[in-house]
This record gives sequence, structure tokens and C-alpha cells, in this order.
Amino acid sequence: MQRVTIVGSGFAALTAIKTIRSKNKSIEINVVSPKAEFHYLPGSIWIPSGIREPDDLIIPLGPFFRRMRVEHHLAEATGLSGDGRILQTTDGEVENDGLIIASGGRFIKKLPGIENAITPCEGIAATMQIRDRLRELDSGVIAIGFSGNPKEPSAMRGGPMFEFLFGIDRQLRLEKRRDRFKLIFFTPAEKPGQRLGPKAVSGLIQEMQKRDIKTHLGHKMVEFTATSVVTEGGSFDADLILFMPGMTGNQWFDNTELPRSSGGLIKADANCRVEGMSSVYVAGDSGSFPGPEWMPKQAHMADLQATAAAKNLLAEFKGETPSETFKVELVCIVDSQTSGMLVARTENKNIVMPNMTIFHWLKRLFEWWYLRQYR
Repeated sequence: MQRVTIVGSGFAALTAIKTIRSKNKSIEINVVSPKAEFHYLPGSIWIPSGIREPDDLIIPLGPFFRRMRVEHHLAEATGLSGDGRILQTTDGEVENDGLIIASGGRFIKKLPGIENAITPCEGIAATMQIRDRLRELDSGVIAIGFSGNPKEPSAMRGGPMFEFLFGIDRQLRLEKRRDRFKLIFFTPAEKPGQRLGPKAVSGLIQEMQKRDIKTHLGHKMVEFTATSVVTEGGSFDADLILFMPGMTGNQWFDNTELPRSSGGLIKADANCRVEGMSSVYVAGDSGSFPGPEWMPKQAHMADLQATAAAKNLLAEFKGETPSETFKVELVCIVDSQTSGMLVARTENKNIVMPNMTIFHWLKRLFEWWYLRQYR
């Protein structure tokens, strides 16, 4: 019986499991991750306002693993043999005939004083911290921003920061205390949201102006302090700082011979196969893939890559040449608690639809639909 090992239990990992099991009922699947849980981070934008509680977004995976006949190893990956056939973990070695790496990315925390900022996409705990800090503040300045990995343009996640920005603005208005706060959006980019497409940039700036959100754009970050954001273009006071740095590869990659991009991610081809390795694939935030610079690091893209990776691995097992590729597309709803802006981008099209209440409810409906498969 052939054995597949999947590293991770996020979007890409779970999609790879479903894809493999739908094609092959008998193959052995081993999953290595620190917890048998799925954290639905797209919904964490609603934790500060109370629309969502942590338990709504943390899904125990025991029932799903049993349905899929998956053996879960409660461990962290620590290394990999040169041929990829043995994964080293904190709980010993796991052998495989095929490997899919879907362990996510790691935020670059090199900026001086970054411990003074909260990074929302680090997890549910981070968004709970935002919720608690907002409750504590009676007034002040809230600074929200992001940057990228200069060596890997696609290794960034800016979209959620717009959602936290607009969501917090709306929350304070509903609580009738927006007039006591100043909101500032900052990023080293001169035109925020470029990866969402040219049409999105003007729409986002107009939305900020409409909401009386100040901007500090186009200046390289220098440091954070407990009470300020410092850039090469000046500094400003801040009582609460939310910041999303660029991304790089997991630390355990350093203990392997996996090929790395200049930005630290695993180099893969258009079939999600790790360059120069047999039956080793990567999907989601861990990988560096050929394609446009705006290729998103988002759940939808991870799902598409994981589907391709799983199908190609099974093709290799059959002695066939992997041929499955993935479509590069960005689809998101930039939510603000009661309404949302739909943004879609492919290599040929860029669609931006204005804030509408229906998009907020579509985002919530999609969350329900997506999570029901794992409950």
C-alpha cells in the first residue's frame, strides 16, 4: 500500500486529503501537525466585534480524519531526508512514498520593536487580543498596516488588514465612539492594494477617505515603539498597532535540502512539484510558484494548488507524467462587518464591485458552507 504524508492541517492540507481520498479509497494517508484542529482564519476578522467567537472558528478534526481514514501524528516537522522519503518530526520519523508540504508560511519578525504590534493572521489568539485591547481603549490612535517580503512579492497578505481597518471603523461607529478615535492606515507601498488590481486601489483609497481614515503611504518601515510607528517618512503616535509583515518559509525548511526561492519559500513548478525531487509537492503559503507577482497567498489559492498537487502525486504513483496545473485567480470580499466589497482578479480581468450588504452575508454564507465539510 502506498503511503502519503501531508504536513499541516490548514486549507491546503485538508483539500489535499479530500482530493486524494476521492480518487483512491485505500491509500494510506498520514498527517503531521501540532493540533488536530482547523482554524478558519478568514472569519477571525469578526472576533473583535463579537460577530464570531473563537469556538465558531476552531474545528476539531477528529471526526473528519476518521471519515477520511487519516492517521494523525500530533507533532511538528523538523527535517526531511534528501530524497524526501523520511519526514523528521518531534515525535520521530514518518516514512512516505509521496509527500505534500502544506505547513503554511512564517511572518518575518525582524523589524525592531515588532513585539509592540499585533499580527492578526498569526491566529485566533491574536484577534482575541485585538478585541480585548479595543474594549480597554476609551479613545486614541489605531494604526493598521502591512508590508511585504522584498525578495518574494507574492509572499504577503494585505487583504485582511483592509478588513480589520474597515471593520474596526464600523465597529466604533456602531458603538457610537468613532469620534474619539483616529484611524491611520500605513504601508511602504505608495498605492495600497495593487495586488488586488488597479481598480481596487482607487476603490480602497476612496473608501478610506469616505470613512475619515488617514493614510501614511510610501515610506519604508523603521521600527515600532510601544506608542508609535516610525518610518523613513516620519513617525506618528499610536495606542494600538496592527501590522502584517511579509512572509517567508517555515523554520524547519532550513534543516532540509528543499530548494528555496530568494524569499525563503519552497521552489515549485506549475504542477506544484518541488523542483528536482520525486513525489514531493508543495501547496499554499509554503511554496513559491511560477506566475504573476500578484498571485495571492489566500485560502482559495491554497485550495487550488492542493488539488493540483494531490492529483499529480497520484499520477506519479501510476507512472504517469504530472500534468495538472492550477488557475491563478484572486477572489475575495473585503468585509466591513455590515457590508463588503467584492474583488476578483485573473490574468485577463479585474472586477471590483462597491460596498454592498449582500456581500457581507455572502461571506458569512460561504463560511458556513465551507466549514460544514469538516464539522
